[in-house]
Amino acid sequence: MEHCRPSFLGLIPARYASTRFPGKPLVDIGGKSMIQRVYEQASRVVRAVVATDDSRIEAEVLRFGGEVVMTSPHHRSGTDRCAEALDIMEVRLGEAFDVVLNIQGDEPFIRPEQLAQLMACFEDEATQIATLVRRMARPEDVFDPNQVKALRDLSGRALYFSRSPVPFVRDASKEEWLSRYPYLKHIGMYAYRGAVLRQLAQLAPSALEVAESLEQNRWIEHGFCIRVAETEDEGVSIDTPEDLERVRQSLSKLQ
Repeated sequence: MEHCRPSFLGLIPARYASTRFPGKPLVDIGGKSMIQRVYEQASRVVRAVVATDDSRIEAEVLRFGGEVVMTSPHHRSGTDRCAEALDIMEVRLGEAFDVVLNIQGDEPFIRPEQLAQLMACFEDEATQIATLVRRMARPEDVFDPNQVKALRDLSGRALYFSRSPVPFVRDASKEEWLSRYPYLKHIGMYAYRGAVLRQLAQLAPSALEVAESLEQNRWIEHGFCIRVAETEDEGVSIDTPEDLERVRQSLSKLQ
């Protein structure tokens, strides 16, 4: 018996008041704002909507002809913002969406192929949440707390996410660890069943989440299953003005 293909909605949470880089969604990258570049890339594979709490971002999205929803300024995370935006869009359109993609608003050259890979995870009706990982290539990344490591079981479900170098490779020097175990870097991109997203937005922070400062550990600790798909493309994230300058200098290679 064939299953109907799920309906998808791509949501791009975008805040103006970033601690490290205020106004980041509106910065110019080769004649287009960052939020426009993210929107255009995402729109190649899914209906995309920007979810923001700032009128300046709303105005920019409307300027380039994109779709936008205004959400509360009090959300703790992009996940919570996506849950509210989903409710708004379903009321606005009078239809329900099976799966929501949470698309990072600071990756102007996000690969549509990666979004399609996330969407493919939901061909399995048992998938609640999906995310992406990439094999680490540099030994130093294993020990970098800013490079989040993902552990998965043999069926492709996430076991844990950590800033620590897990697993610990016994009886080997640190220089050998990467050759002894295929460490996976977490790519911070998610998709969720609509009903699951609404449940996630109601969860209180958990001990593992707080300890690692990783929201996805809250979901695991509460018993949700995260399907992990492997990609070869890491993408380019802009977190600081220095990141932006590097992207501008290599713009021709990224497009």
